[in-house]
Amino acid sequence: MNQPHDDQVAVTTILASTQRLEVLNTVVPNMDKPDADFRGIAEIAAGLFEAPVALVSLIGATDQWFKAAVGTDEIHAPAADSFCLHTIAGPADGALIVADAATDLRFSSQPRVVAAPFLRFYAGVPLLIDDQPVGTICVFDVKPRHQMEPQLIVQLQRLSRVASSLFKLKHEAHQRALKEAALSREEQRHAMALDAANVGSWLWDIRSGNVSCNEPMLRMFGMKPGKTVQARDIFGAIHPEDRIATLSKLRAAMTQDEEYDGTFRVAQSGRWLLGRGRVHERDANGKPTRFLGINIDVTEEQGSTQRTRLLLRELNHRVKNTLAMLQALARQTLRQTSDPQEFMTAFAGRLQAISEAHGLLSDHEWGAIRLSALLAKQLAPHVRDYETQIEIHKDEILLGPDQAVGLGLVLHELATNAAKYGSLSVARGKVVLTARSVDEDGRRILHLTWTEVGGPPVQEPTRRGFGSILIERSLDKVMGSSVKVEYLPAGLTAIVRLPL
Repeated sequence: MNQPHDDQVAVTTILASTQRLEVLNTVVPNMDKPDADFRGIAEIAAGLFEAPVALVSLIGATDQWFKAAVGTDEIHAPAADSFCLHTIAGPADGALIVADAATDLRFSSQPRVVAAPFLRFYAGVPLLIDDQPVGTICVFDVKPRHQMEPQLIVQLQRLSRVASSLFKLKHEAHQRALKEAALSREEQRHAMALDAANVGSWLWDIRSGNVSCNEPMLRMFGMKPGKTVQARDIFGAIHPEDRIATLSKLRAAMTQDEEYDGTFRVAQSGRWLLGRGRVHERDANGKPTRFLGINIDVTEEQGSTQRTRLLLRELNHRVKNTLAMLQALARQTLRQTSDPQEFMTAFAGRLQAISEAHGLLSDHEWGAIRLSALLAKQLAPHVRDYETQIEIHKDEILLGPDQAVGLGLVLHELATNAAKYGSLSVARGKVVLTARSVDEDGRRILHLTWTEVGGPPVQEPTRRGFGSILIERSLDKVMGSSVKVEYLPAGLTAIVRLPL
């Protein structure tokens, strides 16, 4: 006898639930706007039930909003008159099925039942976000249905979980975009501050010899912007009388893990530069791989010994603070997965890929590691569901250190590109990997093919970026290796040949 009253109490309680509304407003702040990304879910639901109307709906404090709808042009309705409100008031893993609304006391007097479109049948399941029922996936028919396959409700519940995941992913992507924008502004502010202070900053990749510099650094050494700078170019620009002492101080700083501090002249201009820096990263064996530093033009200060002493005290404080700021910025940037904005970010993905490969090699005492372990390490951070989005067909293959590090870099760049622009940028996209060990003239050769499917249409880039160059050169240490990338319309394909 109390069932209608109890049902009404549950409906009123869930509608006004503070926790439910807080989750909804946080994850979907723009719930009043339809979203084409959910249109496919509504279409699948309508097709499963062969129903004329299907909704992906969200229920706010007073209104029900249709993020996607099939069979109606409406985008909202009063929540109090909603079938879906009764759905979310029920069990979280349950479903509401109304065989004939005209004979159901809860709905028989509702406007859309007694008048156009004369709804009769309803089936809906809750849509949960963070365990809170914020809406439904539902279908309607203008004819009653007294029999229905139970499997249809199971499929509807699966669609609900897909919609929930999509809402969360879109929210997380928005939050990441906000954080990346804030980080970009911070990077730009720091870069502008360094430029304004005429502080030259540099990051030396000791293995490759590449040096990433800002514009003040290039101006100090008389180099043109846009040119690829090598360490030998920098050292060669130092005045011959100061070069040996400067290199000795750098070597001592790297060997003894101390801060580099030196003053030298630029040969071309004769200007004096104060250099400060320290090792920023070492490999598993303790060898330095990255050296971070700054240069400041101190030509004027060299004119007077007393003035130099006074100024160096102040510069010492300023340089330490600036170097600490650069190191903090480098660490923050290296943790991100965003596109490079400044010189340090161009190396972020590469450093991470090397770190992952080194970690695996270190776990195996720098012996051979399995290809499957390397694939999982490099690809997992870039996919939503590794099991469904990464399809692997492979032989049992072991990789040595050079092969693992080089191939790790290639896989990282391919996965990063796929996550941003290719098949891994969409929920239904995937990567198919085929890896075979082939005997060629008594040598074992890995033939690995990376194929992207289900992603956006591919267009060949008009220019080669840093990522493309890195893919091609990551295996340079392995003689006889090669990487070929093809930008096919259906998806990017990469073919790797790697002697084992």
